[in-house]
Amino acid sequence: MKSLMKSTLVSLLILTLSGCYVMPVDQDGKTIFHGPYVLPPTPESVGPRPVTLPVRLYPGNDIATRTGVVTGAVTNMMSGKGRFNLNYKGQSYVGEATRVSGDQRRGVASAYSSSGGYMSCEYQMNDPRQGAGTCIFSDGAEYNAHIGSGH
Repeated sequence: MKSLMKSTLVSLLILTLSGCYVMPVDQDGKTIFHGPYVLPPTPESVGPRPVTLPVRLYPGNDIATRTGVVTGAVTNMMSGKGRFNLNYKGQSYVGEATRVSGDQRRGVASAYSSSGGYMSCEYQMNDPRQGAGTCIFSDGAEYNAHIGSGH
């Protein structure tokens, strides 16, 4: 009889507690609710990443021939904007490149040196990684620009 009573009591206890679960509480006895866990963004979900492309400027007139080929880089931010930098006659030129409104391929670039030199370029991109154009420096040097290194 004792064992039957014991098993009935255990069964009753199991049935009574089977609908319960434990909730975390803070020091004041208030229930703690956790919000949903948010995963960090994946590289695919944040969009295209910036790409740095080599830029080579080939002389297009006699003034530019005295300096020869100039190299630099443009970082395509994949947003219609870019950062441009190069060295010309021992000076560092930095600036930006921007697509022309209404044309996803054409753009302009401008750069400036701390000594007061400047340059302006017009270019057209074949794709986000390759293009060509022309650049003119404040000293009158004209260059043919090649952007990117092909595929």
